[in-house]
Amino acid sequence: MEVKVRRDELVPFVAMAIMEACTIALTIMAKTALTGGMSPFVFVVYTNAFGSILLLPFSFFFHRNERTEQSIFSWQLLVRVFFLGFTGIFMFQNLTFVGLRFSSPIVVCAMGLQIPSFSFLLSILLGKSKLDWRNTSTRAKLMGTIISISGAFVEDLYKGPFIRPASSASPTRFLKSVPKLLVYYNLPDNWFLGCIFLAAAVFSVSLFNVVQTGTVKKYPHVMKVASFYSIVGTIQCLIFSLFMESDLSAWKIQPNFDLYLIIATVIKSTFLYSMHFTSFESK
Repeated sequence: MEVKVRRDELVPFVAMAIMEACTIALTIMAKTALTGGMSPFVFVVYTNAFGSILLLPFSFFFHRNERTEQSIFSWQLLVRVFFLGFTGIFMFQNLTFVGLRFSSPIVVCAMGLQIPSFSFLLSILLGKSKLDWRNTSTRAKLMGTIISISGAFVEDLYKGPFIRPASSASPTRFLKSVPKLLVYYNLPDNWFLGCIFLAAAVFSVSLFNVVQTGTVKKYPHVMKVASFYSIVGTIQCLIFSLFMESDLSAWKIQPNFDLYLIIATVIKSTFLYSMHFTSFESK
């Protein structure tokens, strides 16, 4: 029994670790595609559209033996689903990929680590949590938040020299001639702007987490909630992207790296959604 309990406690953490590893790998691949000229808005629409098509039937299969008294089509839940799609799909993903276009995968990963800090601060501002200075857990969370946000500022504002510029004939000699600071392979012109977009994305997904927690308590069929807000968010992204990308050529995806990236992202999102929400529900 003890071994089973420990295994049940370990599975959510292993699942989330796998999700993060896949996200990092796909972020690096997405940066390559965006640098090659793919529109971030088109990418978001395609990945969420195909993901929603796969996620909807899977959600009904996932909850096939479960029943709930409240319908997801009630007015209260529909408002929550709309807001989840707006914050978790439309705002978060568009801001993230625009920020990635202006910065680098390193910054995206660093800013992603701020989600727990932003969620903690939001829960305090919204009255979901209380500051108890005598509580060790509260002090630890505050200290972790300060350290995390300070690290993000260092990552965003303090940039060292290039690792190896294209014009350098001897990388070894170049590396010996520069100070040993924080280094990057390249330096986009709009690095700070990208960081602002990413910070806004983190704030958006923090709002999403707060609303999601209350939604799951009211309607425990988590995969159905995910499939419906995915559809709503995809529609929002499509309307917005049609204004941002009026050129039809931007919507034509050739059978190349961009298409493979979209397929990989869809598979990752659909396959790991179940692990994410199972972990969320159990923890």
